[in-house]
This record gives sequence, structure tokens and C-alpha cells, in this order.
Amino acid sequence: MPVSLKGRHFITLKDFTPQEIRYLLDLSHDLKAKKRSGVRGDLLAGKNVCLIFEKSSTRTRTAFEVATFDEGGNVTFLTNSQMGKKETIEDTAKVLGRFYDGIEFRGFKQETVEGLAAHAGVPVWNGLTDLYHPTQILADFLTIEEHVAKPLNKVKFVFAGDARNNMGNSLMIGAAKMGMHFVALAPKELWPSEELVEEMREIAKETGAIIEISDDVNSVKGADAIYTDVWVSMGEEHLFEERINQLKDYQVNMDMVKKTENPDMIFMHCLPAFHDTLTAVGMEVKEKYGLDAMEVTDDVFRSKHSVVFDEAENRMHTIKAVMVASIGNL
Repeated sequence: MPVSLKGRHFITLKDFTPQEIRYLLDLSHDLKAKKRSGVRGDLLAGKNVCLIFEKSSTRTRTAFEVATFDEGGNVTFLTNSQMGKKETIEDTAKVLGRFYDGIEFRGFKQETVEGLAAHAGVPVWNGLTDLYHPTQILADFLTIEEHVAKPLNKVKFVFAGDARNNMGNSLMIGAAKMGMHFVALAPKELWPSEELVEEMREIAKETGAIIEISDDVNSVKGADAIYTDVWVSMGEEHLFEERINQLKDYQVNMDMVKKTENPDMIFMHCLPAFHDTLTAVGMEVKEKYGLDAMEVTDDVFRSKHSVVFDEAENRMHTIKAVMVASIGNL
């Protein structure tokens, strides 16, 4: 039976079957090829998209905007609304749903994006919350398919770092859905919740996935991809020193790369990455803690293994697929 996602929200990958995720990845491949060939699209012609941002952004905002423009749609970037101040989420959603064909939200609480979805009457897309970052996962899996000569269900994928953050959660969900061997590599105090792990292991019984939780760096052996993220998420800046002490042994460096024993392994990161001291934060960390890099060293970030900028580009193609699938003129 053909897959149709018309009118569907995109809140978490929990809501999607492996076949539906496969459909979005295939559509992403097609839309990327179309853009690369210089074809101007009209799949979002006449569509209006609203972008709501509580958190700062580079890739998410630009990916949604360019993806919409590429297919002939219009965008409003909304940062100064009354939502949550003088107006409830419900009331805001009901208003915006009368103006727009789709709404993106990037912010803190998962309850906010779920509230928008409950009341807008149009598809709502999660651009990131404290719990989940589903559009990023599609971009990550598209990148793996471009760089790893294996189907997703044969890939060993290691996430090293704070495994209970939105990226650790979302990557585990996506890996479980697509039958991958997923390793959450982190100190025990930063493991994902037992409830989510058990939920994903139930899904794994159907898909053939392996969900492994480990604090042993040697578990990277045989990895096809190692992924990391910033050690301190937005809103947790007061935990800098604590996170550095917890995660310094899980830094992705050349020693970790060698432990994979896989010369073709790829390094992934959703960005921004603190791989040098050329940013204000990087310099502050150097001055306070004596570190030249945090979650990944500069030599790994710039190495032949790194696919981080292909991954960043793929945010646009996969976000375009999500919008086209849910509100597009297909």
C-alpha cells in the first residue's frame, strides 16, 4: 500500500513506522537530486509556512526557509509572538492555523510543540525540543546512506556523549525503527531513561535492531559511524564544569577512531561543534578548563572521516521532504 503522510504532524519519530521513515528518506534523496540538477520546484507553491523559534538556530531556520523557497512556498519567521506571554499556546495555534498551511516550532518544552499540534488544525513540525530532534535524524540517516556502503539495518552506530539529551533520545528511536545496531556510549549518570530504552527494545524485537547502552569506550569497535553532540545543551550552561568532568573520557578523538578498527568509519555531529578555540565559547573553555576542544578534537572534525557538512546540508533536503510529504502538492 502506498505511503501517504498528507496532513501528518512531525513531532517525534515514535509516531512513524519504518516504512514511513523509509518513504521520507527516499523522497529526500529524490528532492536532493532535483535541487542538484537545478530544477526549480513547485511542490509548495501557494503554501505558507510559519517558523516559531524560542532557541537560537543556524541550520534549522535556514533549512526550513530555503526548502520552502525552493518549492515555491512562502515563510514567516516568527520570534516575537505573544505565545506563552499574553496568549496561550492553544489560542496562538488556532490563529496561526488559519493563516498558515504548516507550522514549525523550535524551543524548549515538548509540551509546547504538542500543544500547537493539538490545536492548529494544520501540520506542525518539531524543529527541536529538549526531548526530541526528529528532523536532524532524517538528515543523519540520509548522510549514512550516502557514505556507508551498507543498508541501515546493517550499520553499527555509536552515539558518544550525553546520551539522555534530545539527540541521544532521537537517534536511538530512529535506529530502533530502522533496525540498526545502536550504542549509547556515556557515563551511567547520563544514560537514556530506562523507560525509553525498554520501549525501543520492544520495537527492536520487530525490526531486528540492537539497542546497547555502555560506559565502555571499547564498545566503539566495529562502528560504521560515531556521532557526538555538544556536552552542554541549551538551557544547561550552568552545568559546564560538571559535564566536562563527566564526559572528558568520551571525547571523540583519534584514539577513539582507531578503536573502531574500521578505516571507513564516518564521524558525525549535528553542529555547532566545539572542536577548537576559535569561538567565544571555545576560548572561554580553554581559559577556564584548559581544553583545546570539547566533544570532538579538531583533527577528527577536519579528517577524512568527517561528514558533518554533508550532514548539515542534508537538513535542508530532509526538511523539504517532511514539508512536501505533509502539505505539498503531490
